[in-house]
Order: sequence, then structure tokens, then C-alpha cells
Amino acid sequence: MKKLTFIISFIYMIISVSCQVNETADLVIFNGKVLTIDETNPIAEAIAVKGESILAVGTTKQIKSFIEEGRTTVIDAGGRLVTPGFNDAHVHFGPLDPDFIELRYTTDPNVITEKVRAQVARSKPGQLIRGGHWVHELFTDKQWPTKELIDKVSPDNPVTLNRADGHSTLVNSYVLKMSGITRDTKDPFGGEIQKDPVTGEPTGILKDAAMDLIKTGESRIERSTEEEKERTWQGYLLAMKEARELGVTSVQNAGWGDFEAYEKLRNAGELTCRIDLGAPLTADEPKLAEYLELSHKYPDDGNWIRFGYLKAFADGSIGSSTALMFEPYSDNASTSGLAMWQYEEIEKMVLAADKMGFQIGIHAIGDKANNWILNAFEKAIEVNGRRDSRHRDEHTQTVQLADIPRFAKLGVISSTQPTHCISDKLYYEKRVGYERCKGTYAWRSLLDAGSILAFGTDYQVEPLNPMEGLYAAVSRKDRLGEEGEGWFPEQKLTMEEAIKYYTLGSAYAQFMDNRKGIIKPGYLADIVIVDKDLLTIPETEIMKTKVDYTIVGGKVVYTK
Repeated sequence: MKKLTFIISFIYMIISVSCQVNETADLVIFNGKVLTIDETNPIAEAIAVKGESILAVGTTKQIKSFIEEGRTTVIDAGGRLVTPGFNDAHVHFGPLDPDFIELRYTTDPNVITEKVRAQVARSKPGQLIRGGHWVHELFTDKQWPTKELIDKVSPDNPVTLNRADGHSTLVNSYVLKMSGITRDTKDPFGGEIQKDPVTGEPTGILKDAAMDLIKTGESRIERSTEEEKERTWQGYLLAMKEARELGVTSVQNAGWGDFEAYEKLRNAGELTCRIDLGAPLTADEPKLAEYLELSHKYPDDGNWIRFGYLKAFADGSIGSSTALMFEPYSDNASTSGLAMWQYEEIEKMVLAADKMGFQIGIHAIGDKANNWILNAFEKAIEVNGRRDSRHRDEHTQTVQLADIPRFAKLGVISSTQPTHCISDKLYYEKRVGYERCKGTYAWRSLLDAGSILAFGTDYQVEPLNPMEGLYAAVSRKDRLGEEGEGWFPEQKLTMEEAIKYYTLGSAYAQFMDNRKGIIKPGYLADIVIVDKDLLTIPETEIMKTKVDYTIVGGKVVYTK
């Protein structure tokens, strides 16, 4: 069988290259180990590129014939691994805040106090202080932080510090006062105002819909309009820089984005990764009509800026104990999570948007939330008829085992983020117990049932670095490299599979699998060269792997 595969691959390369013998390439990569993700030609040595597209794929000897001295840019891969560019299927992308207080992996809550103190010293009174990515289970005391942690160093500034999952935030008393949140304020639907069990006073933790109550007085920030525009522009440039340095050539924004801003980046030659931008899911027909016009302006054939899917939230998160479960939480029997919408509203929105031909992606973490959205997508098929909708289950974290075959049956894509697995496993069994964890991040089970996976990060909830996601997918171990086989190791993937779902799988999720995600003639020349062979190195080396070249549309946008 292997011999037959080799013969077919060799014949394919000969035909592919011979069809283009008289062409001159703009870019040639040779002497590499090219993982093409193309089943007909899985491994090659070299690539020829013309314009934004791949011209030919073959051996180094074959592809060197496309080089014309003085016209062709040549990269000697030196035996390094070459893959399609990474396509992050779920991000919250936008301008980065240079003053953002980074709290990721913080273990000592006192660090939060000191970082807020330092930022307040650099800020004007009334200026909003933002930060986040903390996880209270990493704290030495494993307790939720409270407003007292930051009140003493921020008496004259609003402070908001989001938990890593984005479903809870810590605010100071300044924000609570400005927002009118007191011990008498009732929890909004789909949200929780955490209160001290003894005093009844708000602790400063607001969960999910309760975060919508926040008022920070941002209008008091004393910057001119021009200063704000320049600050935002620099924030976009920082985001682009981070993406290209990590080999991310496409991102799919989970929600709304500023189309005009990305057009400006493109016109200025600063857009170095392709981007999908979506809109909030709704049943409002006039609003859907507006979205339809926008989708025509940024159609599927738009390679750089594209209208993506309509997004909604079914529930919260496991970390904040707001993911919607069928049964109460194992560590808190008083709750089974929060629904962001009544099921009837979810179904109504899905039916309306599906009828108009939109792709839909719904955030679902808990087993009940995942069940709900599968039910809604199934209802859409019953009412509107089956089509190639490629609706998306965003996260697919905890699923009843009986629901796993429904993904393939309904054509629903599991848009999942491997790093959530190795971040959340710290407390997942504590939250929901061992049995429910059998359906958690069930990648292998979903694939065995015929489903399509699309990998991403949920950036900025998790780091944008694809290497962390690849490590998580093949190891299911924490970032420190614990002993053993990993958490529920039967769900692990091979490295080649992990790369496939970070490239071709993500391209399929955006209807672009016929021109992106594979190194093949006619496909977009979005390519990455890394400094380690991900297919052979020990798992302990995966997160140490760096990108040496990032190529988007045939142009080198980053080199180390």
C-alpha cells in the first residue's frame, strides 16, 4: 500500500511540474521537508510560487527549474519543516492595548496589586485601567480575587481585570459605584454579581451578563481624537506583528470587527494575515438584511478580508462555573451554569439566519449548551432544508457521548481550541466529575464519528501561538510537561492530524478548503517554515519550536 501511495505521489509531482515547465516563479522554497496536507502528495521537497498562488510542488531538482536569476526570490529551507500557514479558526482579534496589564500564569495575587499600582502611577485620574488573563485556580490560595486586592492602589481610577476565559471580571469599588452595583442589585439574566456570603456586599467579581452592567467613565480619558486614532493604529500593528511572528496567516474573528480598519491596513500594506469578521446572531430581519449587504461587499472569494459567520453565546465557561450543564456542578450543587438565551430564542435566531443562507457559530461549553445548539441546527435542517451550511459549534468542550455522532450527521463543525484542554484540565474534574469529562475535548471520538475539526486558540483568552495548540492536541498534558500519557489520552491526535486541523480544517470551516490550507498548485501561497521537525521531535520540544519564515500570498512577511 505504501509503495502504491509513493508511486501515485511521484506521478502526481511529475504531472504537476511538467504542466508548468515554461513558468518563472516569483518565489521558490527548496531543500525542505514539505508537509503538504495533500493526500495525493503528502510530502515534497520544494515549492514554486507565482503571485499569490502556488505554481508547483515537487522535488528540489524539479522546482529549481522555475528559478530565474534576478527575478525569483529563493529560500533554501535547509531540511526544515515547511507547512501551510496556520489558520486560527476562533480569535478575538483587534488592536492590542500597550497599557494592558498582563496577568497570565500569575500565582501570587499580590502581583495583581503591584501591577495595578504601577499602571495607576502612569495614568491620569479617571483613566481606565485594563488587564486580565488571570486564573484563580493558579493562585496559591485558589480563591476568587476580590475588590480589596486593588481598591487600595486605585482610589481614583476604574479598574477592570478579566479572568482568562473572558466570562468573569474583577472590578474595583470605583467601578461598582459608577455602575450603580450594590448589595441590592439583582443578577441579570445570564449573569451573576458575586456577593460576600457574610456581608452580602459585591466582591468585585461579575460573571457573564453581569459584566454588561459595568460603566467605567472612559469619556474622562484625556486624549485627543488624533491621539486615540494613533494609539488604535499602533495597536493593530502590534497585533499583526504578533500573528506573523507566530506563523499565523489567517484568523477568523469570533464576532464583530472593524472592516474599515482592516481595509486601511490592507491599503497601507500592513495587513499581513487574512481575516474573517462576523456579526452578532439575530432573528431581526432588517438587521440580517444589513449583514447580507455586508457579506456581498466582503464575499467568500475575498482572500484578505471576508465576512464570516454570525456569532452567539449559549452559555458561559467552566472556569467561571457558568457553562450550562444538564446536572449541577460537582463542586457547587447550587448551580448548573447559566444560559445566555432561552432555548426558544436560540432556535428562533438560528432558523431566521439559516433561512437567509448565513453560516452560524455558537459558543457552547457545557453539555446542555452543546445539546441545545445541535438541536437548533437540526431544527434548521427540518424547517429550511439541508444545505452546505457548515454551521459551527464554537468550543465543543463538554459533550454528552450520545451527542458526538450528531456533529457529522448534521454537518456541524467542531471549532475547538486545544489549549483550553491543557489550561482547564487543572480544575475540570473538580467542576464536573470524572464521568462527564469523558466527553470533554473529545477530538478522537469526534473524528472517529466522521466530524470535521477546526483548530484555533480563542486568543486573547489563550496565547495565539499555534505551537501551544499543537502540543496540547498531541499530549493533553500541562505546559510544564507532566509525566504520564496525558489527560484522557484516548482523545489525543497525531502531529500530522493536529497540523491538518490547524490549516485545512480551519479553511474548511470558512468555505476556503478549495484554495487554502494545502500546499498544492493553485492554492494560496500561505506558507510557514519552522526551525524544528514537528513530526519527529519529542513533545517536550514542540512549544520551543519557532517560526523562521512566514509567507502570506507569496510574500515573505516575517523572517527570523
